[in-house]
Amino acid sequence: MTLRFYDSATAEVRDFVPLVPGQATVYYCGATVQGSPHVGHVRSAIVFDQLTRWLAYRGYETVVVRNVTDIDDKILAKSADSFEPGFVPEGTYLPREQWFALAYRYEQEFETAYETLGVQRPTYEPRATGHITEMHELIARLIERGHAYPAEDGSGDVYFDVRSWPEYGSLTRQRIDDMQAATDADPRGKRDPRDFALWKGYKEGEPETASWPSPWGRGRPGWHLECSAMATKYLGPRFDIHGGGLDLRFPHHENELAQSTAAGDGFANFWMHNGMVTFEGEKMSKSIGNVVSPAEMLELASPRVVRYYLGQAHYRSVLDYRPTSLQEAAAAVERIDGFIAKAGAKLGAAAGGSAADDGARSASSVRVPDPVPAAFAAAMDDDLNIPQALAALHEAVRRGNTALAEAASPATLATVRATLGEVLAMTAVLGLDAAGGGSTTAEDDAADRALGVLVAAQLEARAEARAARDWAAADAIRDRLTAAGITVEDHADGATWSLAQPQITTTGTGA
Repeated sequence: MTLRFYDSATAEVRDFVPLVPGQATVYYCGATVQGSPHVGHVRSAIVFDQLTRWLAYRGYETVVVRNVTDIDDKILAKSADSFEPGFVPEGTYLPREQWFALAYRYEQEFETAYETLGVQRPTYEPRATGHITEMHELIARLIERGHAYPAEDGSGDVYFDVRSWPEYGSLTRQRIDDMQAATDADPRGKRDPRDFALWKGYKEGEPETASWPSPWGRGRPGWHLECSAMATKYLGPRFDIHGGGLDLRFPHHENELAQSTAAGDGFANFWMHNGMVTFEGEKMSKSIGNVVSPAEMLELASPRVVRYYLGQAHYRSVLDYRPTSLQEAAAAVERIDGFIAKAGAKLGAAAGGSAADDGARSASSVRVPDPVPAAFAAAMDDDLNIPQALAALHEAVRRGNTALAEAASPATLATVRATLGEVLAMTAVLGLDAAGGGSTTAEDDAADRALGVLVAAQLEARAEARAARDWAAADAIRDRLTAAGITVEDHADGATWSLAQPQITTTGTGA
């Protein structure tokens, strides 16, 4: 077993050799909670959820950190936009929503989206505002080493001196002179326009609650500094993998790397970046009305279908959304679920148990899955090649359906049983068994069993009605099950059931 991942810093696929044998440490950039989650946020979360699930499957004790940026210029601007004119004294403003309340509200939206789509909670999920002390310590180290300086204009700003660090630009392979000026602070106090802010001095008119005392005056941290401080706080000065969206490579990750290594930290051994999401080949943009949000996708399809769609492409490639994308994903999920339900029913009946009950439990979350097929494992080991892994999953479904279609015999039943185990193992690794509420609980299992028993009783009553040629009663039972969202399929050796997939509609712009 050799895991290989593409490292953005070296622009090559390299063997994954963890810093500590048997352990894997991962930091990936979470949300800046200035607004509702967009599809790029969710795709990135699913990509790194797939990565960490696979690392865990491969036996690594995995520590995952996903930050929350809860203080930022854009958060303050959004809060300021929500202010309304006050009455007393004249000319003052009353806040409709304070910046920290706005940030917390959007943070909860992100958490709901992650949970709905089966993204596992990280080991740690630190907020930037909880790590001001660590940020001060990092700034002090940089100043002491000659790589940072307080602004000479008395603003309280502190900047990273990009020309003091010869390796600046190495992550994105750029020359300093070719870079654009950093726009994250007033340029008047900078030695070079490209120097970026580590600390932003308090400005008149800003809320005092959005500033903290520091050796350089009241202020707040720069965006890039936040991630460096939080990553090293929880994972140490050197860790295995740093991830995030491709749009974060510059300036965010470039600046993280520079300030951390200039301070003496080894920082990330691998840099992994996921590709963007487009709409019919074009960049999504609110101005042209081609944006589709995760919330809109979840109105069109089930969480498992949305997760399948957002996680089906290779993580480094562009994922293109089309009006038919969710329909295609739904068809793929339905093929998988159809086989699981039929196989569970067949095996349950062959064992003399309740076919419906066995099918319900077979479709639930797998605690200790069977080993995945070799083709699936090889694909996942090879830079997390999800398209090839899904090809192995659908090949197993095809093979299992072929066995189901053959006359029942010990040999074909053994094939069905083995294939079902493989399919359940692969869906568990991909998180396709968990979307829509996270991992299952004892209450979930009890509900599955209760549903199986109730449906089995209805199918038994329907079979008796059909045997008595009471077609009206049989049809009425089937209609009741259909109305409850249960699909019934008749076969030569009896009926099977499955939960129906939701009907998907599309709109022209995804709006």
